[in-house]
Amino acid sequence: MYNLSVVLEDSARTAPDRPALVLGETSLTYAEVDAAACRVAHLLVELGVEPGGRVALSCPNLPQFPIVYFGILKVGAVVVPLNVLNKPREITYYLDDTDAAVAFCFEGTEELPIGRHVVEGAAAAARPPQIVLITADPSAESPYEGVPTLAGAVAERPGTFPTVQRAETDTAVVLYTSGTTGRPKGAELSHSNQLMNALTCNRLFDSRPGEDTHLVVLPLFHTFGATVNMNAGFSMGATLVMLPRFEPQQALELLLRHRVSVFAGVPTMWWALLRLLTGGAAGEGLSEHLRLGISGGAPLPVEILRGVKEHLGISIMEGYGLSETSPVASFSRRERPRPGSIGLPVWGVEMDLIDPADPDWARVSEVDEIGEIIVRGHNVMTGYLGRPEETAAVLRDGWFRTGDLGRRDAEGFYWVVDRSKDMIVRAGYNVYPREVEEVLLTHEQISLAAVVGVPHERLGEEVVAHLILVDGATATAEELKAWAKEQMADYKYPREIVLAESLPMTSTGKILKRELR
Repeated sequence: MYNLSVVLEDSARTAPDRPALVLGETSLTYAEVDAAACRVAHLLVELGVEPGGRVALSCPNLPQFPIVYFGILKVGAVVVPLNVLNKPREITYYLDDTDAAVAFCFEGTEELPIGRHVVEGAAAAARPPQIVLITADPSAESPYEGVPTLAGAVAERPGTFPTVQRAETDTAVVLYTSGTTGRPKGAELSHSNQLMNALTCNRLFDSRPGEDTHLVVLPLFHTFGATVNMNAGFSMGATLVMLPRFEPQQALELLLRHRVSVFAGVPTMWWALLRLLTGGAAGEGLSEHLRLGISGGAPLPVEILRGVKEHLGISIMEGYGLSETSPVASFSRRERPRPGSIGLPVWGVEMDLIDPADPDWARVSEVDEIGEIIVRGHNVMTGYLGRPEETAAVLRDGWFRTGDLGRRDAEGFYWVVDRSKDMIVRAGYNVYPREVEEVLLTHEQISLAAVVGVPHERLGEEVVAHLILVDGATATAEELKAWAKEQMADYKYPREIVLAESLPMTSTGKILKRELR
């Protein structure tokens, strides 16, 4: 038996004075973070939270996020991280689905009133939880009747707590999927899922105890940031420099000021940083201390990978995974670079390909043959909360169906072709948007591309490309379409090109293709 909170507690014992969290001028040591989490644990006990109970948390990248997160774990309860962009109706759904007894939320801003949304969402829940408000100013009063502030609620509570031990297979975190194929489902991730994935990341990244500094721009309510930055970083006594909202200029300044050694981001973040550097932003000295770049969440265009190598001198390690796989399932290898590949399965994890249309999950064995990726190992969720039928549809003999289409080369490296739901069927031909995007990004005037299929009366679907051009570009949509026609088969090239200043993105930086269709 153990508890995921060991990643914090062990570092608090071995390196109590090492800076754990940095935000602006605020710096908290590991001992201070652990003591603060213990105070949260005492509060939860007083509120009646028992082992196995579920507690919601809606907070951006602030020190209070990991403090509350690990306080929840210490009492043996289950963390339910919520996207800070959720509206009241969505919050009600998550609270009802998890039967959360308590909900912690940051107060937010006028532009993003997180606290108000949670209060309104909780009021409509079947069993309204006790809300605890996280205020930017610890001395501030709560504006909501009956809602205490975190600072006020934990004041004078002890900074020690006897952590409740849990079985390895007990749920530690419930992560909700995006819900693009229906109502969001809560993936139950065990203490073992989470701990093993964090330790596997440290093995992959050659993490250095007490030496690394992470810039945390990935939202911690998302599995990518929670695992590769928070859990993996805490387990090695790393310093986490927090940035609540990604802004490329601010991120670059923090990378330089804090001599950051590890930066993890989604492809659009790497694209924004690269665009900044190629535009003349000062990045001198960055390569002296930035030793590791990590990308995940979506396929990384090869052109961005090459650009980062040219301007920063580092090779980005590209990973692959989902909420249901904790998330890391595979990673590229620095010693065996394969630009564009998601690499090999990580330690303790297997991957394979199946025919997505076969009810018996028939294996796809030919080299470079396209199939649906399946995953098995210590990282795979125990199931979807309260959904046995949907769990059974994606889990079989320990294998999890990802819904992603991929291929495997002669050396066993995997390559993501596309999400199965994103594949375009044009006149009976399969068109994989990522393949088209990769070609488009080789054009010197194209900076970012998103390819989608839109309904077509005769063809079924038509290929449409949404593009952001490089600064100063003069190419027209018609010129780019003519160029694309020369580069790709007739059924692949985009018949419509839309030039845009920006593309819709999620809070984690993924392009929202459903809004482009």
